[in-house]
Amino acid sequence: MYFDTHNHVNSEAFNLDADRVIKRALDSNTSMVVIGSDYKSSKRALELANKYENGVWAAVGLHPLSLHPYIENSDTNPREIPAEKFNYDMYATLAKFPKAVAIGEIGLDYAWREIDDSIETLKKEQKAVLLEQLELARRFDKPVIIHCRQAHDDMLPLLTDFRQKYKDSIPKDRPWGVLHCFSGDENLAWQYFNLGLIISFTGLITFSQRWDELIRKVPTDKIMIETDAPYMTPEPYRGKRNEPLLVQYVAQRMAEIRGVSLGRMAEITSENARKFFKVNGRVTDLNS
Repeated sequence: MYFDTHNHVNSEAFNLDADRVIKRALDSNTSMVVIGSDYKSSKRALELANKYENGVWAAVGLHPLSLHPYIENSDTNPREIPAEKFNYDMYATLAKFPKAVAIGEIGLDYAWREIDDSIETLKKEQKAVLLEQLELARRFDKPVIIHCRQAHDDMLPLLTDFRQKYKDSIPKDRPWGVLHCFSGDENLAWQYFNLGLIISFTGLITFSQRWDELIRKVPTDKIMIETDAPYMTPEPYRGKRNEPLLVQYVAQRMAEIRGVSLGRMAEITSENARKFFKVNGRVTDLNS
């Protein structure tokens, strides 16, 4: 059994075949969490998850880039995506649903544009919204899925302060957050481990050896796997649209690096995911 802990099957890339893509994964014994990046996609993630009795769950949250208008890259149809103002009550309503198993993806992203006179204002806004969503996760006792790009110098102290402030209510028996699509080194990984967080790897590790040594050394209870579909497509499908079914290639590469069987790596990462999201269902239990 595999567990794709992070994908965007709720995005426009899957408008025509989201259910077929999900069914392909479930038929191959692959569970998943569909990730929100704004209110619309969070609601869509829940709608998809609610179609299935088991094997599909959702995360709801506002991505830091969704706070700012930006031009969606497209050779054929470039368009401006409007900014969204975070509304705590709207996301709290979504977080109440049983299929909403995490708050995410949330975080900080300072790589989205050139540094200019407004960057400090934008950083302040991102940090404020991140804190609101951390509070939301604490209120509903849900883990957080964290996006961090070129912002670890701000992310680490922010999470350290939050954990210290709520040290009596943040879970100690399981991780309370994951750094998704981790691209840092061993030193950075351990700084997050020491805060009670874990890390997740994508198809990047199938075509770059940059993280091989980290993967060899990282404790087995601190890793998960993901596709980040439709992005980060692993070898041998690089260049094509990614989908949850392909998470097996991330597990395969990780197994090769660590010198264990693919079955063992699938077991380790799936068990970590089930504990992290507090779900017990298996794909084979599906009635849908």
